[in-house]
Amino acid sequence: MRTVAQKMLRNCNLLFTSTCRKTPNSDTDGHSSNIETAAQMENIQHLRDEEVAPEYAHHVEAPAQRTHHDGAWLLSVIVCINVLILGCALVGSSTINSVAVTTVHRQIFLIVLLALTMLWMLLYVTVTYRKNKNLMTLDSHAGPVWLRGGLVLFGLLSLLMDIFKMANYIGHLHCDSAVKVAFPAVQAVFLIAQTYFLWVHAKDCVQFHTSVTRCGLMLMLSTNLVVWMASVTEESLHQMDAPYLNVSFPFKMYRDSYNLEAKCSCSHSACSAFKEAFYYLYPFNIEYSLFASAMAYVMWKNVGRLADNQGHRRAKFRPKEISVGPVLGLMVVVVGLVTFVVYEVEITLEDEAMRRNALLIHFVINIVIVSLMCVYTAVGCVIYRLDHREHISEKNPARSLDVQLLVGASMGQLIISYFSAVAVAATGAQDLLDAVNLSWAVLMVVQLCLQNYFIIEGLYRKPFHAMQEDTLHAEASGVTNRQNSRCRLTPPERPNWKRRVLKEVCAFLMLANIILWLMPAFGARPQFNHTVEMKFYKFSMWTAIVNIGLPFGIFYRMHSVASLFEVYIIL
Repeated sequence: MRTVAQKMLRNCNLLFTSTCRKTPNSDTDGHSSNIETAAQMENIQHLRDEEVAPEYAHHVEAPAQRTHHDGAWLLSVIVCINVLILGCALVGSSTINSVAVTTVHRQIFLIVLLALTMLWMLLYVTVTYRKNKNLMTLDSHAGPVWLRGGLVLFGLLSLLMDIFKMANYIGHLHCDSAVKVAFPAVQAVFLIAQTYFLWVHAKDCVQFHTSVTRCGLMLMLSTNLVVWMASVTEESLHQMDAPYLNVSFPFKMYRDSYNLEAKCSCSHSACSAFKEAFYYLYPFNIEYSLFASAMAYVMWKNVGRLADNQGHRRAKFRPKEISVGPVLGLMVVVVGLVTFVVYEVEITLEDEAMRRNALLIHFVINIVIVSLMCVYTAVGCVIYRLDHREHISEKNPARSLDVQLLVGASMGQLIISYFSAVAVAATGAQDLLDAVNLSWAVLMVVQLCLQNYFIIEGLYRKPFHAMQEDTLHAEASGVTNRQNSRCRLTPPERPNWKRRVLKEVCAFLMLANIILWLMPAFGARPQFNHTVEMKFYKFSMWTAIVNIGLPFGIFYRMHSVASLFEVYIIL
């Protein structure tokens, strides 16, 4: 098998070399990527022949073809599924039945998961990475710097949340379990270790120790998802415990981890402030867990893969290229923030008229934002129809995951919008509040569909700079064939009007998605303030719909910002 693999690699090298020689004038410019790939494969083969021990010989035979065809791939998936299901069971049971399965039991389970994941990360850095260092290839599309920067930002805010939790829970050590202090402490260490690990190793394509690496990455992914489920559950139930909801709870769904006013008093006066502060930081911890899960999944897909080492194109922000989109987007963000503050203040008042007015303002501003987004996205879709850029056919795990997450996460908001529209239409829009709620639900469906099409189409279009390079190479070849020494190549033109319009659309949609993420992430729950849906579906069913769909809808907005930024870079 090794002899066959050597011959195949040598043939590939000869093929690339001969291909480069066929173009006499632009060898180094037009086909540099082929030469680099051939040299890389020759280097890998040389290292494998000289440095690989016999016991590892089965790892180096045809690595590109064995990526998904061994038992380790299936074993890692089984590990992930079992951890996720067990985590769901513990999170759900500790919420519903806090007597038999308490918060302490759930936190002990999470501490074990975090410790095991950190142990595997240490094993990867000290053993696996060193073994793969000479043969390591990097996926240039995985873990771009802006994604890792977002991970660091959310990680720092999550670390602040854990500090506030420890400060609050320390005040109850004299009358409650020390596990509630230990869990945020362990999670803080985990945040630091995982953020460093993903910043340094997000692009790695492991060739040795693939079985352990796959299982470890699946453990990391499932651990982050279980932490995400626990955070979403706690944050959602905390929001449902608000006293201004227009409903009489048939049962108390929210059980505070420290409902200690009657049985245990805090030993310091700042407990309530710390408790309120860390609940406002939950959205950042939720996004951090999802970012880390996505990056771990891409690393898992890249295990055993020989990726190219071509650098990712850097984003060049030129203020002259875009103007209308960012200005209008900033206006939308400012107006959205102001109305959100007004909504949060007035919705808690006892005056029914003031509360209805706050809800109406919230609906209207969301309708305006979503309508503008529909218009901008429709313009972008029309430009795509006029654009003649080719589609990218190469396989890329990071881009495929972006599309899957985009479509999957949008299902959450689509479910809420459709259920809301059916309830309002079936009962009849009896007043202005019902009418604007129905309009918002319908517009939201249209906006989600248009935006998904715009982003996916943009991710799979060939970059403008690549099209310009192809044009220049074609012109160079034509000049050489005609042997016209007087002809000179013109430099690439400035961005044409189609490219500028697409940049304007991306800039506006990024800012609009940020404000649509911020409002529900920090407590806006019009689904519970407007009682039509609760009366139509009954409280238990509508609560399940919102609590399942809303976390995905919140993640969709942040993921859309990341995907739109990627589309902007491609332009």
